[in-house]
Amino acid sequence: MSKLKIEKGASRIRRVPLKTTIDGTVADEIEQMCQWSENDTSYVVNQLLRFALNQSEDFQQYKQSLENGSATATGRDQPRPLTVKPRAATLTARSPEAEK
Repeated sequence: MSKLKIEKGASRIRRVPLKTTIDGTVADEIEQMCQWSENDTSYVVNQLLRFALNQSEDFQQYKQSLENGSATATGRDQPRPLTVKPRAATLTARSPEAEK
């Protein structure tokens, strides 16, 4: 089992709003952890969530299956890359544009 590591004063990260509510007792402990680690609440919550997600074997297997599924396009053939020919190569001698 890995350990949760919260670096002191390391809360400079990009943030995205997450609308949720946290139980009062959990919020109190998060606040204490913020004071102890000298970090803001969003950093501590992110670290806790990241740790919990990484510890969930079922979720990690699901996540891996999604990544593998997108790589194989869920069993369908991958679309071929589009090849673009230079405009001059598509013109023929009979083309009105070529005669100009």
